[in-house]
Amino acid sequence: MSEQEKEQKGAEPQVETVEEQQAAAAAEAEAEAEQAEPTADEKLAEADAELAKVKKALAEADVRAQAEVQNVRKRAERDVQHARKFALEKFAGDLLSVADNLERGLAALDADDEALKGAREGIELTLKSLLDAFARYNLEQISPADEPFNPELHEAMTMVPVPDVDPNTVIEVLEKGYQLNGRLIRPARVVVSKAP
Repeated sequence: MSEQEKEQKGAEPQVETVEEQQAAAAAEAEAEAEQAEPTADEKLAEADAELAKVKKALAEADVRAQAEVQNVRKRAERDVQHARKFALEKFAGDLLSVADNLERGLAALDADDEALKGAREGIELTLKSLLDAFARYNLEQISPADEPFNPELHEAMTMVPVPDVDPNTVIEVLEKGYQLNGRLIRPARVVVSKAP
């Protein structure tokens, strides 16, 4: 045999039967289908995993929403309590000057003068009534004479050297301070001692 004949024999295609070709195509299509499409169990497992993720996200969102609602409710309750507690703050602040003026009027009247005794008693009773009304609404006076100076409650107007008094002691109250339910409305204006 010559080389040409060998090449021709090798070049001749192998003939497959139609049945073999169909079987090969079916096997190839089935392999591709198995690779491309997951089975029903795999699909179910994926769906279950996705459902679990969604349930977890919804549960977390629900917990956050409930916590936010509770926070808003607490904040609203606190705001209402503060509004009730300090609603009189501006009004009380305006009345403080009335109390100051009554105290100044009493200080200006001579206690020994019999002609002014009725006026003095009237001013004292008016001042007492006003201070009683303050007490009913938790408006408290701050009169810190002979107490240590507290910058949170007192305003130092001046410092005076006093040899027989401890430094930073209130020696005179120029104007009394007031607190409404523990909140400072006006600090007490005071004179404070300092070391000589």
